[in-house]
Amino acid sequence: MRVLITGGYGFIGAWIVRDLLARGDEAFAYDLREDPRRLRLVLSEEQVRQVRFVPGDVTDLPTLTRAVADHGITHVIHLAGLQVPTCRADPMLGAKVNVLGTLAVFEAVKAAGSQVKRVVYASSAAVFGGPDKYPAGSQPDDAPLVPSTHYGVFKCCNEGNARIYFQDHGISSIGLRPWTVYGVGRDLGMTSEPTKAIKAVLLGRPYHISFGGWSDFQYVDDVAKAFVLCCDRPFTGAKGYNLRGAVVTLKDFHQTLCRVLPEAEELVTVGTTQIAIAYDLADDGIQRDLGPLPKTGLEAGIRETVAIFRRLQAEGRLDTADLDAPKPPPVTVVDEV
Repeated sequence: MRVLITGGYGFIGAWIVRDLLARGDEAFAYDLREDPRRLRLVLSEEQVRQVRFVPGDVTDLPTLTRAVADHGITHVIHLAGLQVPTCRADPMLGAKVNVLGTLAVFEAVKAAGSQVKRVVYASSAAVFGGPDKYPAGSQPDDAPLVPSTHYGVFKCCNEGNARIYFQDHGISSIGLRPWTVYGVGRDLGMTSEPTKAIKAVLLGRPYHISFGGWSDFQYVDDVAKAFVLCCDRPFTGAKGYNLRGAVVTLKDFHQTLCRVLPEAEELVTVGTTQIAIAYDLADDGIQRDLGPLPKTGLEAGIRETVAIFRRLQAEGRLDTADLDAPKPPPVTVVDEV
């Protein structure tokens, strides 16, 4: 596969590149500027040099169309977008990047005709409303989409537009809905705090995770592999799928972290406020249609994250800028004790 990854220098993008190169595929990182610092966290310098940088804005349709054509792209993984805090602060900018950018991706793929076989794009669990909006039990892919943020509304719009591109133009696409994705390189976004807590413990620094309640912890390598596997497994249509990892409370996460790093008992604290996104999301649909997909246990994922952070620390490359940045307020529903 020759895969164009919009937002390829981001957190999940770096792990997707890692997986593509391990398979022998070609990776083209389409991004505003060349910034391989996250790639360097999980790849060797030789591997970083194998990644082709394609400069461009995801909302710039002519540039995106040329990139797909000039590089003979066969698959597109669309990750570029602005996260919850930015969309809350500037909804018009959020819509421009998240909605118009996604439309540009599909238009570029349409222009390429049969050259591009599949689009796999990042939707989000934020398409769902708070857990109080749903009955007890796991929610399927087609549970009502009642998002509580502009970001979630934009992702719903993208899923709807993807369906229309299949209906009108036969472009097959898969939207994946991650929840709390954790692992090395997660330095931005509302649910980046558990990863930052792991890093803080290794540095002997206290860290407070500002939210609480339940979450779905998904190890980044599993999520990256899901994107890649959804590129080449048989599929026709357009559908948004839930992903699922370890559905636990933040207190459970803290206890698991303490088993890996006992000093976390004193250094890490967690909040009490539930993020307003349904957390118990079933992944039966994607496992049935495109599985099996990998699923790393929470403790194993934390241990691998710690191991990589420790290696970076030993090499003098453990960046702390994300720990010093101010935290955005989480989107919440009710306090839980």
